[in-house]
Amino acid sequence: MGEVVNLRLARKAKKRSDKQREADANRAKFGLTKAEKAAHRLDNARTERVLDGARREQD
Repeated sequence: MGEVVNLRLARKAKKRSDKQREADANRAKFGLTKAEKAAHRLDNARTERVLDGARREQD
């Protein structure tokens, strides 16, 4: 015979592992280090300055 499994505990364990997998995916998708955020902020500011400097005046 096979091993007896408590289905309630098995469902909870599966749910926990699914949540962990989703959390890992979200960390990879949205998680940035402080240095990376600062670098993106500086890059965006630099781009804004270049675009503002190249903007033509409208009459």
